[in-house]
Amino acid sequence: MTKPNIIDAGDVLVLGAGLAGIFTALKLAPKRVTVLAGASCAKENGSSGWAQGGLAAALGPDDSPALHLSDTLAAGAGLVDEGVARIIAEEAPDRVRDLVAFGVPFDRDDDGNIVLGREAAHSKNRIVHVSGDRAGAVIMDTLWHAVRAEERINVLSGLRAVSLVKRNGRVCGVYAVDDTADDLTPVLILAGDVVLATGGIGTLFDVTTNPAASKGDGLAMAARAGAKLADTAFVQFHPTAINVGRDPAPLATEALRGEGAVLINGDGERFMRDAHKDAELAPRDIVAREIKKQISIGNKVFLDCTSAVGAAFPDRFPTVFKSCMSAGIDPRVEPIPVAPAAHYHMGGVVTDHDGQTSLDGLWACGEVACTGAHGANRLASNSLVEAMVFGARISARILSKPARKQIVSGVGIGPCDERLLMPNTEEGERLVTKIRHIMTRRVGLVRTEESLISALEEFDRLRAEDDLPLDVFNMITVAEIVAIDALLRRESRGGHFRADLPSTDEDYAHRAEFTYGDLTERIAAQVGLERKAG
Repeated sequence: MTKPNIIDAGDVLVLGAGLAGIFTALKLAPKRVTVLAGASCAKENGSSGWAQGGLAAALGPDDSPALHLSDTLAAGAGLVDEGVARIIAEEAPDRVRDLVAFGVPFDRDDDGNIVLGREAAHSKNRIVHVSGDRAGAVIMDTLWHAVRAEERINVLSGLRAVSLVKRNGRVCGVYAVDDTADDLTPVLILAGDVVLATGGIGTLFDVTTNPAASKGDGLAMAARAGAKLADTAFVQFHPTAINVGRDPAPLATEALRGEGAVLINGDGERFMRDAHKDAELAPRDIVAREIKKQISIGNKVFLDCTSAVGAAFPDRFPTVFKSCMSAGIDPRVEPIPVAPAAHYHMGGVVTDHDGQTSLDGLWACGEVACTGAHGANRLASNSLVEAMVFGARISARILSKPARKQIVSGVGIGPCDERLLMPNTEEGERLVTKIRHIMTRRVGLVRTEESLISALEEFDRLRAEDDLPLDVFNMITVAEIVAIDALLRRESRGGHFRADLPSTDEDYAHRAEFTYGDLTERIAAQVGLERKAG
């Protein structure tokens, strides 16, 4: 079917069909909303449906939003926006109740109370689960059922947003393409407001727990449009991806360590007890680096769940059990091989307390946003609840404003950048693989000034090649943003570790905010690398 040149998306266009996107859409009644899902099966394309751990909310009688806030601040290593973290801690219980109202069957005890689990760096049991480790999948299935029942929500599949468009300085839609076609003809999609909910950047690294679509497209679009960004150096590596050579890597949820599973090396030694007072329940960045340290000296690392979970594995953690058994590992009786994997990006597009970005008409929530909630290191199970809290706040803010005059023509909107209209090729796939290798070796779990400058030089050479496919163009843009911020942050903190500067420096105890143009100018001045923000 021939697609029209211009699509009227209604009052709000939501980019992304993970939890952040569809929860926002559901909260926007009675607005007319279009969700640009991208893939033909959106609910399987985002990270939300893969989430195993659950959602953090102070629901227990011995817990409180104040304690949740305190744990979030501690995990964030001095960079958390306390006001934002307080909003999330206070509103998280209501967002869980929203999910209950939608029909999400959270795990309950015999008295009907929601069961609360424990995860790393939480001082109380406050993690709500579904079927042990199936929270993401069941929540997404439930919300998609609600979306399909809503006549006011139109889900547009098969198109991929490539750039934000503005009229009179205000974001009013996107150019999109069918990137499965040989000819990437742009389609202009217009709306009153645009919500960016495109997810993270995990696929920029060789080993990730994220789906293949997590290439940072939304961050790249916002950067090119001049949106303010922050804290892009901070990438969280999950300590316990199942190390069986798969891409993406299956995840062994944090909840296993919360239940008492232990990390051992090939000699059967528990190494985390000497590394941190909380041992296996230390913050993720510390656990991940200790595992990498073991691997770097030739040791294999395993997560031993045989005593903590044992025979109950199939019922309590069915997703992990299935992943292990498909790889020939029976976690009931043998330890699971694990390694760190890129998991979550704490940085992203700066928003205010209601999800408004620095660009008029553009909002952001979920992993693409940098609300200030996570600081340098996200507290386990705070991501899904943050997405819902800000989805609800964006919706409330949009609903409170006077209705905008509908934009139905492309008058005053420039053409789509031709650099974004190159289809993917075999050569493009080779370059994608090369970018992932560079990011892993030079900008990964451990960084140095030398490795970061080397990465930026390699990205410069790649950018100089002709006719870069869309994936490569976006990935280089995001890779540069991460690497430059990491080079400029001359310290180690949370998810950003510099082997050449291993100490935390209080001169950097603040969020680093910038535009893409600012960032490239600063790095050119500092190290002599010349590039133009693209």
